[in-house]
Amino acid sequence: MSDYTPQNRQSSDLMEYPCDFPLKVFGHNDAGFEQLVLELVRPHCAEDTEFTVTRNHSSKGKYQSLTIRFTAHSRQQLDAIYQSLADCEQVVMSL
Repeated sequence: MSDYTPQNRQSSDLMEYPCDFPLKVFGHNDAGFEQLVLELVRPHCAEDTEFTVTRNHSSKGKYQSLTIRFTAHSRQQLDAIYQSLADCEQVVMSL
C-alpha cells in the first residue's frame, strides 16, 4: 500500500532549485501589460535577477501572452509569484 496522498504530492517538488523557469502569463492586449506583470514578479526575486521576455499576440489581437524566463530559487518563491498574478484582474491566466 502506497502512502501517497495529495498532501505528500504538494510537499514534494520535482524541480531542483535554482533553475531556469519559464513563467507564462496571459492577459488582454494592453500597452502596459508587460510592465504590470514584471512589477508583480520583481518583488519576489533577487534585485539582480535578469528577466527575458518574449511576447505573442492572439490571432485576433485581443490577448497577449508573455513568457518570462528567470532563475527560480524555491517552490515558495513560485507560489508567491503565482498568487500575486492570480490576485491581479488584468491577468487572465498564468502557467
